[in-house]
Amino acid sequence: MKYYLLLTFLMPLVVNAQNDSIIFRNGNTMIGEMKSLQNGVLTVRTGYSKNDFTIKWLEIYKIMSNTRLLLTLKDGRRINGRIQSNADGTQVIISDEGMSDLTIKLDDIVSFTGLKSAFWSRFKASIDIGVSFTKANNLKQFSGRSAVGYLADRWQLDANFNTLNSKQDSITDTKRTDAAIYYKYFLQHDWFLGTSISFLSNTEQALKLRTTGKLGAGKLIVHTNKTYWGIGTGLSFNNESFTNETTGRNSLEAYFGTELNLFDIGDFSLLSNWYVYPSLTESGRWRSDFQLDAKYAFLKNFYFKAGTTVNYDNEPAVAGKEFDYVVQFTIGWQL
Repeated sequence: MKYYLLLTFLMPLVVNAQNDSIIFRNGNTMIGEMKSLQNGVLTVRTGYSKNDFTIKWLEIYKIMSNTRLLLTLKDGRRINGRIQSNADGTQVIISDEGMSDLTIKLDDIVSFTGLKSAFWSRFKASIDIGVSFTKANNLKQFSGRSAVGYLADRWQLDANFNTLNSKQDSITDTKRTDAAIYYKYFLQHDWFLGTSISFLSNTEQALKLRTTGKLGAGKLIVHTNKTYWGIGTGLSFNNESFTNETTGRNSLEAYFGTELNLFDIGDFSLLSNWYVYPSLTESGRWRSDFQLDAKYAFLKNFYFKAGTTVNYDNEPAVAGKEFDYVVQFTIGWQL
């Protein structure tokens, strides 16, 4: 009798803590707490598993939720509210105190976070490692990539660090290191303000250190559960020092950039960005940075990644070394 009374007391607490019902297209139902939707993947906390569940958004048929969310819609609107599917699952009603109900399609919701979600549910991190050895010429190569990020209600902060070291008999060691910190503030209708600082060092172009600070704005042109595509522009301040006799440089640049993120290709995802920097203070000079990463998820939180980064400078410190590029094949883990 005592156990029955205890169960009767605890059941409302459990139900109240897990008050979101998710119905799949195959008819299955999950009860839990929706934490976030990012890149077409819904994260759900349940009381019967230590680990959160991840579900493809396109596999969901209906949702009945009492969790208050910050939602981003396909048209760029960012609104607070709770979501409830209608009876036949064709539409979703977003409701909140002080606002009229909004009726949309389920796939019009691009992303969301719980307004009371914990720090760790908004935090992301990844680390990649690649090692290769070749008997011929005793080639040894190590590459590492790492990234961390935090997504708040109205802003996003990201940082990364990448390194490549290559040693080979009778050849000068090759080294390349780059790092960056990015801050983005979200506005309505998929506009955003952004600032960043990045660092690059490489032996190919005798570049001891290039420090680039950027301030600008941009807009997401395509923003769906499968694809992000955005453009941006602004000003860039560039400071460079070199390992040879070339005098250090300071310059003011404009920048124009674009980024494409495809993340619903089965277990594959693709990220690419390209930035061009025409100098405003050095006549005729311009630079370009290009990056392409392809990732294949093969186990929970583990993945293979193939990526390339290309840096171009039409006035390098070493004649004939306009290009520097790196190709990396790594295995990684993400939080």
